[in-house]
Amino acid sequence: MHGKHYHHDHDDHHHNGSTHAESAGAGHNHQRPPGKVAQWQTPHRGEPPHADHDHSEPDVDLVEAAFIEGFTAATDPTSFLRLAHVPFEIDLADGRKFSLLRVETEFIADVGAVMPHLGGKTFRYDPLPASHVARRRRLRFVYFDGDALRPLTLKQISERLVR
Repeated sequence: MHGKHYHHDHDDHHHNGSTHAESAGAGHNHQRPPGKVAQWQTPHRGEPPHADHDHSEPDVDLVEAAFIEGFTAATDPTSFLRLAHVPFEIDLADGRKFSLLRVETEFIADVGAVMPHLGGKTFRYDPLPASHVARRRRLRFVYFDGDALRPLTLKQISERLVR
């Protein structure tokens, strides 16, 4: 107890003249060097990882969110795409050409959770309270290759431009 100053597992009485606040450090009882700054993001549980959703660029989701915000507010979407260096046509090494037809944004809200019962044949379902609902947007650029529609992510487009 600090109020009556009973004995506890750290020493408030320093003989070198320093105060407790100067020497306590992180964790009050144990000094630790400052940790690395981390960016906290909500994991999207329940979705299998997509091959096209690689997070080697740590902020790709933030870049996509900023793109969606700007694109949806743009009075001239075509000019916005030009400013963002999104190609209207992509020439592939094999001679095919991709032509941009549309930009799709999808709003996703995870409002429930499932937990498998022992054995995995059945599951428990729980609706999530508002504070646990995960909201996110998905961005796709839909190109036509002459035969079929090809949805690409922002990361896939930027990789094609670098090659």
